[in-house]
Amino acid sequence: MKKAQYTQRGPVPQDVIEAVEFQTPPLSAGQVLIEVLAAPINPSDVLTLTGEYGLLPPLPAVGGNEGVGRIAELGPEVTQLKVGQTVLLPIQGGSWATHMVGTAKHLIALPGGADPKQLAMITINPPTALLMLSEFVDLQPGDWVIQNAANSAVGTYLIQIAKSRGLRTINVVRRESAVEAVRAAGADVVLVDGDDLGKRAREAADKAPIKLGIDAVGGVSTQHIAQSLGEGGIVVNYGAMSGEACSISPASFVFRDVSLRGFWLSRWFQQASPARRAEVFGEIAQRVASGQLQARVQATYGLDQIKDAVAAAAAGERDGKILILPNGPV
Repeated sequence: MKKAQYTQRGPVPQDVIEAVEFQTPPLSAGQVLIEVLAAPINPSDVLTLTGEYGLLPPLPAVGGNEGVGRIAELGPEVTQLKVGQTVLLPIQGGSWATHMVGTAKHLIALPGGADPKQLAMITINPPTALLMLSEFVDLQPGDWVIQNAANSAVGTYLIQIAKSRGLRTINVVRRESAVEAVRAAGADVVLVDGDDLGKRAREAADKAPIKLGIDAVGGVSTQHIAQSLGEGGIVVNYGAMSGEACSISPASFVFRDVSLRGFWLSRWFQQASPARRAEVFGEIAQRVASGQLQARVQATYGLDQIKDAVAAAAAGERDGKILILPNGPV
């Protein structure tokens, strides 16, 4: 058994993590041993390694916060799961490992036959996209939404979920080379960011009010999204890819009543009821299993290649997610 562990944090994320051997303790009542099939590297994982994320685990720690696995062994008093069953990994960190111990009652069983690589990515990015479309504005079929970082995993999921609900999307990228992939994902409109984004976005929506803006970049890009919105529109920020604070002109707040909100999935997990969490993940798992919801995968790595995998995930201009396959191809 191996796990990707780090004992310190630093500015170069791949330098602080390495694969080390370990043994799991004997299973207690209610616990199961999970063989990890696939686990992604998300931007939050990279920021956790550099120490810049909003919630940092105590050291030493094992990387990874989501993934999918197969039940390998049942502990005493476990009756609701079976050996060989596919489950969503517990949301407790440590998914970059060949094996994990989980509490059976906290695990979500997943549909059999679905692609483990796609299922591995459903804990963070798809609910982020789904909830940002649902929690802030009462959107109706035909309404417009604008988002930047549209070529990201969250951006791709948001396009697919919006289309299934009859919503129309304006999708902003920072380079011309990313346009075609976003268009192929089902985007209605794709624009390259710039100072005149607001004007071009409003023209693309044919003067219909854009009610919701999704911002993952921060800096002046937040202002570009705000300028695109109609009166009373809401900008929801969930990241700062630029490394800069959100910037919005007072004119947007004062004269057009635009507001800025933040979204953090960790807080939603803390506040949502078990029934609501089950509802959200049930919808997402069903969509993934049916092929309606999927994200691009740029490359997969074994656990012994964790340094290369983290470096690839931290690099700019990727065209898909980086996945760890701790026990080999799936």
